[in-house]
Amino acid sequence: MYLETEKVQELLTYIKKHDTIIIHRHVRPDPDAFGSQLGLKYLIKNAFKNKKVLAAGTMSKGLSWMGDMDEIEDSDYEDALVIVVDTANYPRIEDKRYNKGAKLVKIDHHPDVDSYGDLEMVYTKASSCSEIIANISLELGEALPLTKEAAFMLYAGIVGDTGRFQYDSTSATTLTTAAELLKQGIDHFIINDRFNTKSMEQAKFQGFVLDQLEITDNGVAHIIINQADLKRYGITEEESNVAVGIPGSIMGVNTWALFIEQEGSHPYWRVRVRSKGPAINEIAAKYHGGGHPKASGASVYSKEEMSQLLEDLGQAAQAYLDNISE
Repeated sequence: MYLETEKVQELLTYIKKHDTIIIHRHVRPDPDAFGSQLGLKYLIKNAFKNKKVLAAGTMSKGLSWMGDMDEIEDSDYEDALVIVVDTANYPRIEDKRYNKGAKLVKIDHHPDVDSYGDLEMVYTKASSCSEIIANISLELGEALPLTKEAAFMLYAGIVGDTGRFQYDSTSATTLTTAAELLKQGIDHFIINDRFNTKSMEQAKFQGFVLDQLEITDNGVAHIIINQADLKRYGITEEESNVAVGIPGSIMGVNTWALFIEQEGSHPYWRVRVRSKGPAINEIAAKYHGGGHPKASGASVYSKEEMSQLLEDLGQAAQAYLDNISE
């Protein structure tokens, strides 16, 4: 197990000491961000019923089934414990009041970018931040026991960040952790069904992505999605996430990027970068982003930057192909 017992106990000490605990996570949240944030909230609320435990940030329409965020006043941060989950660097923390509390804790599984907090619990061997939170509960036992409500959130977070246990971040620990969560009596079918269900508009958009996808000889795929494309199919940018895994299902594709045009007087493209082989997080970091070795995000502000990012992905893909052929 990757957890450090001393740090787990220090976290518990912080939780016991503070009457108000505010939990933050990253902007543009995914299931693991919500799962770890709300799962931790429910764990603390169950174990310490007299404490005020708040979840900071905006809600995602597509993930609204996971729960709600709280209204938080500036005064709530006075002498509060602030915990930031699933966020490697300062700029991606949603709600910049995270540094207004008395103590700050970082819990994350991404490769470390910014060091922050009075206590840092960063475990890159974990499949997800939700897996870390679940194992903190399992290690502390009756001091922070699992509940059905928390287990639902944490299981959803793990499923989201492992692609339903498909990605190579899935370990034996991931599966044993998931088994412990299932013991709480959660309905895992509901969670998987939520991730699997799409609207007719999204299904048609997936067909558009397949039709327009460009693939190089060394397995780099990409598509440029304009605002007009989103409007034509009647979907939001968030709903376009339904297509992010499609290129990886095509034989021969090992790396791919979806460029999504942003609105504004100076438009740019947000980029979802994925890989089945070469590590792409350092490439994403070059283009105003970052993330996991095989799942990252970036931004490009010109067609020239777009071309350069694709060139970098091509070099990484070719090096990967050369390596596996040796």
